[in-house]
Amino acid sequence: MRRLLLASIAAVVLADLALAAPFWGAKTSEPADADPAALQPGQFVWEGDAVPSGPIVIVVSLAEQRAYVYRNGIRIGVSTTSTGKPGHRTPTGVFVVLQKDKDHHSKTYNNAAMPYSERLTWDGVALHAGGLPGYPSSHGCVHLPSEFARQLFQISPMGMTVVIADEHEAPQDVVHPAAIAPVDASTGAEDEPPRLSAAEEQRWQPEKSLEGPLSILMSGADRRAIVFRNGVEIGRAKITLRDPAMPLGTHAFLLMDGEGKGPNPFDPSEPGKRWIAVGIPDHAGEDTRPLDPKNADRISLPAPFGRQVYELLAPGTTLLVTDAAVLEHTTGARLNVLNADGPTPD
Repeated sequence: MRRLLLASIAAVVLADLALAAPFWGAKTSEPADADPAALQPGQFVWEGDAVPSGPIVIVVSLAEQRAYVYRNGIRIGVSTTSTGKPGHRTPTGVFVVLQKDKDHHSKTYNNAAMPYSERLTWDGVALHAGGLPGYPSSHGCVHLPSEFARQLFQISPMGMTVVIADEHEAPQDVVHPAAIAPVDASTGAEDEPPRLSAAEEQRWQPEKSLEGPLSILMSGADRRAIVFRNGVEIGRAKITLRDPAMPLGTHAFLLMDGEGKGPNPFDPSEPGKRWIAVGIPDHAGEDTRPLDPKNADRISLPAPFGRQVYELLAPGTTLLVTDAAVLEHTTGARLNVLNADGPTPD
């Protein structure tokens, strides 16, 4: 009896070990301002707390072996990936998440662990944690680092849009995306608002999205402020910087109170307005710190734009500041625009 009991316990332990998922990739994020192109296999950047609300869309670039996550129009994560190897090519197109399974095991490939699985097709293509050798190696799925897959799984809703693109079928801006979403979060269709002309100081189109969370992205390199509401760009403006040689740094802020009528919507010195820093990778020590009025005073917006932004500010508005360029790519051939039709897997 004792031998039988021990054998049963051993069998259970071995079964648990067989089902235990390995851990792939880095355990922590690279700094928030890391260059996506410089990430090594298994590395990723995750700053999901910087934009806590808004629609989510993922763009997977087969050419780059990268996955880009956007929330409310702004990139909150980028990861190295491993997609389908020759003979098992990952299908391209516009997908939605059909099913989620935190502890999925493959019925096709020897009960292989596929943690944090987010199914894109009923015949087996999914986003999930998996091996990341630095080149396409999967049987068609998109492999992600385990920690990145976990973070993504936590915030991604059913029906979330996922665009998988390569250089033969998609525009340059989708295959090599910048810091603002190159596609519409609801349809996956290309979405590239035009740049400001030399004669334009600002563009303001609040009617394009009448409600939803507000996020503002500011780039020192591009001298631009871009405003998103519910994932749609509703305005952008040229900015000027006092002491432009001094970096702005990479920071994220959350508006706790949103009153005031001054020329600078980011000036925390006005009564009733309180911007609080959000800790992001390599800047965790800034968490809950107030926005420094001296830094805010370095930024100047066109006065009409500042007033228009003020009218929409409300608690929960997010502000991301970066020294990096965020504008869309303008080089490369224009090919077919991705559409929202259902994909046909290879």
